[in-house]
Amino acid sequence: MSRPSRSEAEKAVRTLLRWLGENPDREGLRATPGRVARAYEEYFAGYRTDPIEYLRRTFREVDGYDELIVLRDISFESHCEHHLAPIIGKVQVGYLPDRKVVGISKLARVVETFAKRLQVQEAMTAQIANCINDVLKPKGVGVVVEGVHHCMTTRGIHKPGVAMMTSCLLGDFRSDPRTRAEFLNIIRRAPLPD
Repeated sequence: MSRPSRSEAEKAVRTLLRWLGENPDREGLRATPGRVARAYEEYFAGYRTDPIEYLRRTFREVDGYDELIVLRDISFESHCEHHLAPIIGKVQVGYLPDRKVVGISKLARVVETFAKRLQVQEAMTAQIANCINDVLKPKGVGVVVEGVHHCMTTRGIHKPGVAMMTSCLLGDFRSDPRTRAEFLNIIRRAPLPD
């Protein structure tokens, strides 16, 4: 499948504006097609990055550290693939290292890469966990995602204040009740002060 040009994308926005009953040539809308194309480049930047690359540089000099590593409250913005409506929320990521660790910003970059694609929250949760598991080969991985879906809150059933929770637990996070409980306890703690 060939990627349409920027000009074709802008023409598509003009078509949508006309379909809505608007005049894309009026002053307030003349620059809208270009703005929408630039916004989409930002919203969907995850198609241009490889999450595996973020996890390839690891550190082995950690003085034998082999306990849980948890990064809490990674904010994300995504878009549902069914309505192109925003999904906004937070991700909790934990892993149990096996002789190597990765810089914590890299975990947030993995979340960002998958979030900046058209998504279904369940798939995004599994993609984040599987990527960390496949590349780092830790003893276990846990990912919990909480998202507010605007396809449900601002259209359709119109139920604001509803958040969806999904989780993916792999390795020791799935098989060892103590590891799972420790991870879930850490991510339930009160938020850190700003």
